[in-house]
Amino acid sequence: MNMIAPIDTAETKPAQTEAEANRSRLVRRAAWIVGPVALVAAGYGLFHRDAPVLAAPPPPTVTVAAPLAQDVTEWDTYVGRFEPSRSVEVRPRVSGAVVAIHFRDGEMVRQGQALFTIDPRPYTAALAEARAGVATAVSDLALARTDYERALKLVSADAVSQSEVDRLRARVQAAQASLAAAQARVRARALDVEFTVVRAPISGRISDRRVDAGNLVAAGEGQASTLLTTINALDPIYFTFDGSEALYLKSKRAGSETAAPVEIKLQDEGDYRWKGHLDFTDNGLDQKSGTIRARAVIANPDNFLAPGLFGNMRLAGGGTTRALLVPDTAISTDQVRKIVLTVGKDGTVAPREVTLGPVVNGLRVIRSGLTPADRVVITGIQFAQPGGKVLTVNGRIAPQQTGGTSDTVAPPPAGEATLAH
Repeated sequence: MNMIAPIDTAETKPAQTEAEANRSRLVRRAAWIVGPVALVAAGYGLFHRDAPVLAAPPPPTVTVAAPLAQDVTEWDTYVGRFEPSRSVEVRPRVSGAVVAIHFRDGEMVRQGQALFTIDPRPYTAALAEARAGVATAVSDLALARTDYERALKLVSADAVSQSEVDRLRARVQAAQASLAAAQARVRARALDVEFTVVRAPISGRISDRRVDAGNLVAAGEGQASTLLTTINALDPIYFTFDGSEALYLKSKRAGSETAAPVEIKLQDEGDYRWKGHLDFTDNGLDQKSGTIRARAVIANPDNFLAPGLFGNMRLAGGGTTRALLVPDTAISTDQVRKIVLTVGKDGTVAPREVTLGPVVNGLRVIRSGLTPADRVVITGIQFAQPGGKVLTVNGRIAPQQTGGTSDTVAPPPAGEATLAH
């Protein structure tokens, strides 16, 4: 009889344990594979989920204002130089040695003031000799008259011939001429003595002395004589400038080419503080430059202005006109164009090409391109883009007074014609 042998549990248990170990290894291997795949899938779902829509930023805010409408005086601007109203080269009228100098270099002198003294002794001696010649001529004339009068008494008795009477008459006339010549020599020698003291021919500021005491100076005609010093009259003082043909025609048609008021400022001044009037316009234009020379007279009571100084002058050129003004900061450059940004009612920025004028009270005159109803961007211009939208804050354009002057004017920008403003 066949009998079934019992199973040894001690032998089968390790086999089961080995199978379970293999199964555990498969599970761990699957986890290593499935885990990254699950992460990738999760990430894919995360990054491909619909992102929320970001809100658009608000439009930038700028300040806008209407152009300032103001009456502006019409001026023509020029650059010129101050010159003395009179200038004299002091030269000696007699030759000799300088024995004294009676002024300090650079001081103000009065007309007739003694400046130099030339040794007068040779001229005093010549004057004495001339006076002696007058005495001789007087004596000769007295003798001639006596002889002539005696002859006239003898004519009636036929004691003297008529020819002798005529000779004595001629002798009297010659003696009179000799006396007149001697007297003229006295006056000439007296002038020489007077000229030994060189006096200021005009009042003004004197230059430095060109010769010192002890030097010999020579008289002569023009440049042949020795230059002693120069004197410039400074009150009033001249301001000379050259104007273009266009400006000359403009002022000519306006009838303001003579006696027109002018105002001048120096290079370091912000205001036109020097007042005067136009007093001379040349009789023709320079054929080479096409300009005409003109001159204004400026009061200079304290002698502050000196010849040779440059200045900017404005000349009244035709009353006042209505003009629109905006700050210079509101103006930008687009290549060669000058533009101003304006904002419409819907907040859209639009550029306007403008023609610029001068600066009046710190504001730029706009000759064309704007209307009084336009809203000009005056601050925040860097945030405004043509065609874009902006939010606006209302501002105000006001004149900027400088130094208390109510009508301070600067020249037009480079490239602009220097016309009336």
